[in-house]
Amino acid sequence: MTRLWIRLEGLLVLAAATTIYFYNDYSWWLFLLLLLVPDVFMIGYVANNKLGALIYNVGHTYIIPMVFLAAGYVLKMEVLTLISFIWIAHIGMDRMFGFGLKYETEFKDTHLQRV
Repeated sequence: MTRLWIRLEGLLVLAAATTIYFYNDYSWWLFLLLLLVPDVFMIGYVANNKLGALIYNVGHTYIIPMVFLAAGYVLKMEVLTLISFIWIAHIGMDRMFGFGLKYETEFKDTHLQRV
């Protein structure tokens, strides 16, 4: 049941971030172009699982995009704001599909599998 809640939460985060993004009349093609960019954080797996999990998890928690969102609003930098909404939508999409934060053992070992 917990996995279901996390997936539903991901769906709602994806829907909210996408709705707010388009409500602000940001570019749809930029949204589609950048939606999968956070997956570049998988690059650490080229070295080893420990570094891969660390780098992947940095890019797949809400911390950095939320800092970007706050900075975008405070500094009135629209590019930070739109990037943050796309990044948040990506994380929500990942959770909706059951992809979670990684453990150092293997790429497929996530916090959602142990719930």
